[in-house]
Amino acid sequence: MKILETHNLRKHFGGVYAVNNLNIGIEKGTITSIIGPNGSGKSTLTNLISGLFPFDEGALKIDGVSLKKIKSSQLPLYGVTRTFQEVRLFEQMTVVDNILVVITEKNFLSALFSKHSKLDEKKAQEILGKLGLWEKRHQLAVNLSYGQRKLLEIARVMAMDAKIILFDEPFAGLFKEMIKLVAELMREMRLQGRTLLLIEHNMDLIRHLSDYVYVLDGGELLAEGRPEKVLAEKKVIEAYLGE
Repeated sequence: MKILETHNLRKHFGGVYAVNNLNIGIEKGTITSIIGPNGSGKSTLTNLISGLFPFDEGALKIDGVSLKKIKSSQLPLYGVTRTFQEVRLFEQMTVVDNILVVITEKNFLSALFSKHSKLDEKKAQEILGKLGLWEKRHQLAVNLSYGQRKLLEIARVMAMDAKIILFDEPFAGLFKEMIKLVAELMREMRLQGRTLLLIEHNMDLIRHLSDYVYVLDGGELLAEGRPEKVLAEKKVIEAYLGE
């Protein structure tokens, strides 16, 4: 069952099509990767799906609902969330409050001054514990290291009740042990029935994590299939070597 689809999706900037007549379908409960050389349209596609850019043409279908447009503020309505290449957190909130604010869907001020249920606090502790951040729970997010900030952003999306999670280069800048931890957490989310869309440059991670891979080049679909098949295709290798 396809939970996320694009139909003839197009986006241009000036005379250049960053995404050109793109048709892809993401199976529910899988890890699907979008790869391609720099400038291939990966980030633009992610921004279209998450409502940061409007479509020029085409449609997006989320869990059976066809949309000609979507705003980022509407993502929770459709069970979608994402991470960013540049980490986005509530900088002046503590680590634990960054989690509680998404669990309870409170705004910034109410998260600071209201009491949280024991269940909320237990969930926050469990998630932060998995990512090795529980001991940092009272620190402000702004004071974390780069790697810890990325882990906190991943903790936030884990805390949400999203069915579809878009990961935009989540492993960039992480140490080897952190990479292994995040990869395991992604597999765990897949086992929970969540659908993950992954933008990533590390081909070893793509090979070992992905159920299915789409390759973009010049805003168009170049290849698709199982990772072991796609990564061995001559045209895919040439697209990367010619970067």
